[in-house]
Amino acid sequence: MSLKRLLLCSVASLLIGPAAYLHAQGYPRGPINLIIPLAPGDAADIGARMMADELSRLLKVPVIPVNRPGAGGVVGNDYVVKAAKDGQTILFTVSASLTFRRVLEPDTVSYDPLKDFTPLGMATRSPSIVAVRADAPFKNFAEMVEFAKKNPGKVSIGTVGVGSAGDFSVRIMNSLTGSDMIMVPFKGGAPAVTALKGAHIEGVALALGALSGELKSGAMRGIIFSSKFPEFPNVPTLTELGYKQNIFGVWFAFFAPAGVPADVTRVLVPAIEKVAKDPAIGSKLLPLGIAAEYQPPEKVLAEIRDETRTVEAIAKKAGLVK
Repeated sequence: MSLKRLLLCSVASLLIGPAAYLHAQGYPRGPINLIIPLAPGDAADIGARMMADELSRLLKVPVIPVNRPGAGGVVGNDYVVKAAKDGQTILFTVSASLTFRRVLEPDTVSYDPLKDFTPLGMATRSPSIVAVRADAPFKNFAEMVEFAKKNPGKVSIGTVGVGSAGDFSVRIMNSLTGSDMIMVPFKGGAPAVTALKGAHIEGVALALGALSGELKSGAMRGIIFSSKFPEFPNVPTLTELGYKQNIFGVWFAFFAPAGVPADVTRVLVPAIEKVAKDPAIGSKLLPLGIAAEYQPPEKVLAEIRDETRTVEAIAKKAGLVK
């Protein structure tokens, strides 16, 4: 190469090099793994994949959904806590794995949700529902309780694991009614629904998203909701039936490991806000029994604190913990 050409190349590299360098060194530096601590096929999993696709478009890198179900979300959460603090592994998880599980089974949870995660934003909420097959011998909550009392240990309710909102719901129902329904843990809503369809259990206590299609088709019947939902106005809450406590709904939020660099949050927080507020995403989520709801990182932390206090108070009053 001639000296003149070498000099021209050097000048060109000085002109384009800094921009290229900054792009190479900026975040994200490659594909992002989105850990979903739920079984594939859950409505929340489907919703997470929708949002991952939109994040991929916004961030211009693949956002790859990776399912790591187990222990009501704890397995996937723990994986992210231990992941590299570079923002290339993030989490989309359910509230129960951050609050209920910590209260009910603290010895099985290795992380502190307020210290070991960096919240990136809440994205969705979904009411919980207790549902049974359409051919169940009981048609409503009162009949289910009566059946459970007359047949101790014969009513099994599937949930997504110990410490999940569903687990807590079964405990609340037993405490309020004096019945003896058995909680059966699964690695996600989809396998719990499959077990119910196969008559291996008598009911499920899950986020509405896992059951919306089954309820609309008439294959399953809603018994109680944690809160009213417009698409199913005839399903009551416990307080509507005269009880003093409702079961809990769930919310889902994005997190990164604690200690990620500031450039990670500067990119991810506004991107997640944009996705969660996208009307097109919201309209696709609603038929799944999921409502889009964005809350910023500081509100996510406040929600964890408030829900934990509420769960602790109820659990102590119900004799579930000391």
